[in-house]
Amino acid sequence: MQYFEYYLMGIVLLPAIIFALFAQAKVNSAYRRYSDVKTQNNIPAYEIARIVLEKNGVHNVVVKKVAGELTDYYSDKEKTVALSQDIYDSTSVSAIGIAMHEVGHAIQYAEGYKMIAFRNLMIKTSRIASVFLWPLVIIGLIFNLAVVGGGLIGEICLWSGIGFFGISILLNLVTLPVEYDASNRAKKIMKTENLLTPDEQDGASKVLNAAALTYVAALVVSIFYLVRFLLIVFVNSRRRD
Repeated sequence: MQYFEYYLMGIVLLPAIIFALFAQAKVNSAYRRYSDVKTQNNIPAYEIARIVLEKNGVHNVVVKKVAGELTDYYSDKEKTVALSQDIYDSTSVSAIGIAMHEVGHAIQYAEGYKMIAFRNLMIKTSRIASVFLWPLVIIGLIFNLAVVGGGLIGEICLWSGIGFFGISILLNLVTLPVEYDASNRAKKIMKTENLLTPDEQDGASKVLNAAALTYVAALVVSIFYLVRFLLIVFVNSRRRD
């Protein structure tokens, strides 16, 4: 039975890891496919991003090129839409879709989208929690296994660590609506501004949908890690008893 518990702790993450790999493969496949499809308007992503920002009344955000592949992001602190080198100058369907997603984030901030503020709070909280997470788990295991009469202290430390880990799950959960909203804004912009043809819009939507799946995968992985933590606590409690 003891060996089964060890095996279970080892394999419990496999479904989540497989799903995460699937999500990443789907992103790469959609991105590569539509990177080869050039838009009819032949306008590069950075220029379209600037035009859309201006049309939506966002005048204090700049668009810049950054190194790497799929390293695109929006920074409200820097007021910057950062587009990776393969996206910035590209006129592909993938590039326009990804650029509009980041523009969607800029518009979220400009309009005071409430979930953004909540996510930012959760990011700060998660950073603090991550400092205490592993020390608490390690101390809890040591007290449970090595210190006579330290069971209660060990349990408190372990469950506190698990509680802190739960914050990261909440962060991933809060991230989902933020990212989906940015993608929905991107799809709406591409349609209302006639940036892409209907077929091109469909391709860009597939890229955005695949990218959103990676955030779902992150949530699933974090949940399975929590299950693994719970198994560790359960197994160590049985040993002590």
